[in-house]
Amino acid sequence: MNYEEDDMYVDEEILRDSGEQVSSESVESLRQELSEAKTKAQEYLDGWQRGQADFTNFRKRLELDKLDAIKYANAELMLKILPVLDDFERAVEHVPQQMASDPWVGGVNGIARKLENTLEVLGLSRIKAQDEVFDPCVHEAVSCIPGPDGMVIKELEKGYMLNERVLRPAKVMVGNGEENS
Repeated sequence: MNYEEDDMYVDEEILRDSGEQVSSESVESLRQELSEAKTKAQEYLDGWQRGQADFTNFRKRLELDKLDAIKYANAELMLKILPVLDDFERAVEHVPQQMASDPWVGGVNGIARKLENTLEVLGLSRIKAQDEVFDPCVHEAVSCIPGPDGMVIKELEKGYMLNERVLRPAKVMVGNGEENS
């Protein structure tokens, strides 16, 4: 006997035991009301379960957003520090040969490495550009010059990523497929 048959049997038993005269119309009416009540109860249960699932998904999404905000909270500060890092690198690259062994130059090199290492610990990484295939997701083409088609020929400004996001694309010159003359 299934659930509905069991309900009908119980309904008829209750009505017989009460001793009341019961017409088939009233039994059918009661069965109809019971069926409607069960349908409505199932709708409420389904709605409640959907609400619970939505709330659980909302909480998970909120937690992910919170972690994401923490992960990228330093992005603006790093963007402001990158020009300082660029200046350090240019200064180190242009040290005259006769001054290369000077302790002061060694100190400047040490400061530049320390700044770079500190930023790396915070999730900053360099985007490889030189001699790579041009990728518009991480490279910004400034101009095209003679060279292999679609290859980065020259890097004008280093690009950086913070964790998995591009913080600053590398500014590059891309080969246009013409041979160097």
